[in-house]
Amino acid sequence: MADLNRQPNLANPDDVYQQLIDLHSGCSEEESHRRNAKLVLCLANHIGDPEVIRQAVEVAARESDHG
Repeated sequence: MADLNRQPNLANPDDVYQQLIDLHSGCSEEESHRRNAKLVLCLANHIGDPEVIRQAVEVAARESDHG
C-alpha cells in the first residue's frame, strides 16, 4: 500500500501553477468546473491506487474545511 506524498515534489512549481491558472483562462464558471473535474479524473487515473486517491480526497476535504 502506497501513501500520499505530501512533500514538495515538483521541479518547477511556479510553472505548474501557471499551467493550472491558464487552464481556466477565459472560461465560464461551469467550464472551469468541468476542466477541474477532467483534470482530477486524469490525475486519479494516472495514480491508479485507490488508497492514495482516498488519502488525497481526505486531505482536500479536511483542508477545505479550514480555508
